Amino acid sequence: MSTITNLSNIQRTIRLGTDFWNDSCALDELAEAVREGAVGATSNPVIVGQAVESGHDVWFPVLDRLLDEMPQATETEVAWALIERVGREAAALLHPVYRDTGGKKGYLSMQVNPQFYRCAGRMVEHAVELASVAPNVAIKLPATAPGIEAITELTRRGIRINATVCFTVAQAVACAEAVERGATRAPDTLLPTVTIMIGRVDDHLQRLMAADGVSVEPGHLHWAGIAVFKKAWQIFRSRGYRSTLLAAAYRHHLHWTELVGENVIETIPYAWWRRFNASAIRPRPSIEEPVRDEILTALNDGFVDFQRAFEEDGLQPEEFVRYGATVHTLDQFLAGYFRLLELVRRRMLR
Repeated sequence: MSTITNLSNIQRTIRLGTDFWNDSCALDELAEAVREGAVGATSNPVIVGQAVESGHDVWFPVLDRLLDEMPQATETEVAWALIERVGREAAALLHPVYRDTGGKKGYLSMQVNPQFYRCAGRMVEHAVELASVAPNVAIKLPATAPGIEAITELTRRGIRINATVCFTVAQAVACAEAVERGATRAPDTLLPTVTIMIGRVDDHLQRLMAADGVSVEPGHLHWAGIAVFKKAWQIFRSRGYRSTLLAAAYRHHLHWTELVGENVIETIPYAWWRRFNASAIRPRPSIEEPVRDEILTALNDGFVDFQRAFEEDGLQPEEFVRYGATVHTLDQFLAGYFRLLELVRRRMLR
């Protein structure tokens, strides 16, 4: 057993109660993360596309074999066969964790087709397909009104979910409540996850500041997503939701250091967690530390969209899909998905 002085910063973070996930399914990165103590990983079509391109020496031959095996398939069908192949390999790297924790940890999150964000039925149908890739696959669905409907149905079916495209307390609570509605027939071992994309909250306010000329201390914007996460974490704890909050979309070290503690998952990109390990900063139990009042006041006074993100009743479910950070993220997810289709088409027509 390593002593505390021999631990890396990420391992110290784990010792303080936070679960660490690798924010990628690239196999070499994930294998290193598992050795570091990772108990989960995230993927989506964008991440898979990046993993395939960066590891083209491994994945292009796999893609070429799929094209040979599926001579009449569309690029969409081949792309999802590739996504499932990558997911199966990544899930295998996490399976020892899944086995050793009795299925409580060791999951790879796989995201339903981002084009389905308006249709609960299509999301459920695709989720069932993806859940069959490996026993330790969790399903990512967007925190839109149809996505929340799908969360309830999948939970009823005993499929572990990971809510994504989520930026606000209202969305996080709605996802947790959707899980509770579906959990009446779900096994107690089902441990869902609700992601708040904290860095994208910051990004959204930065875009608003640039567009509207809002006068706010720029450093205060680094705390927006953190404040939203801490508020949601307090609500989850007080109400005893079975879902665990996960922090995603890292932009700076505060997204790591300020959310350390029990019942928190941090999914950190490979380059960021290696940078954290190389830093002189030492993690501390921080999840219960409040964001300073002057920062909250400045963010509330400067941005209506921070109020909408921070207050539990700041948005209604029908408004989730048109919140600025949601629109921006869905645009990026769809664009990345179409880039993956283009990659497949280029190999198909070479």
